[in-house]
Amino acid sequence: MTDALTTRLPARHGFFTRRGGVSEGPYASLNCSLSGQDRRAAVLENRARAARAVGAEPALLLGLTQVHGAAVITVAAPWAAGAGGQADAMVTDRPGLALGIVTADCAPVLLADAAAGVVGAAHAGWRGAVGGMLEATVAAMLRLGARPERIVAAVGPCIGQASYEVAADLRDAVLALDAADARWFADGRPGRWQFDLGGYCAARLGGCGVAAVERVAADTAAEPERFFSHRRRTLAGGGVIGHQISVVAL
Repeated sequence: MTDALTTRLPARHGFFTRRGGVSEGPYASLNCSLSGQDRRAAVLENRARAARAVGAEPALLLGLTQVHGAAVITVAAPWAAGAGGQADAMVTDRPGLALGIVTADCAPVLLADAAAGVVGAAHAGWRGAVGGMLEATVAAMLRLGARPERIVAAVGPCIGQASYEVAADLRDAVLALDAADARWFADGRPGRWQFDLGGYCAARLGGCGVAAVERVAADTAAEPERFFSHRRRTLAGGGVIGHQISVVAL
């Protein structure tokens, strides 16, 4: 059975863990990334299980070719599995469609305006968040009739501050936009800081006027039994990796 975390988001959704799928080895077991080296049939079955868990048809669970940018696709019709465009967020007002984001430490962000019937899903690594990904997602929802004071957002499982050691390049990029964002960095080793990616994303959403932002308390890098993690894989010397999926549906 698939394992997912849910929030007060007013739409069918789930932040899925790595549990409850059919993939094996380093992909065990609910790997939902079609861009890796896992068996395609296994990934499609895993994605189908996630879709059904939120009440969606598997063929209507859509994904993207994520590129750590700020592009948003407004979805009017489904596409074939693996055929999503290069972007890091989707929004839609079409009932039945399910929007899926895959992550392995970056922050998955799901959004909904229940009154307008508009949902969004975004992949927010630090580059995307600094580059305006979340603001672009909210703006795309507004073009479909959503209003910021009605939007509820949830920042899903991502790498936690205690696990996310960063160097000056990342810190400088964040502070170049707003020096007040130094609050998302804790002192670490000399020349290193601990970055609170989830808190930073929540603050950027709040800056858009989003009505409510909820954070899921989880650290993907520190919980190997529950989550895939790019940082954990890197510290272990590399190798292949799976990705968990987060889904929101109308």
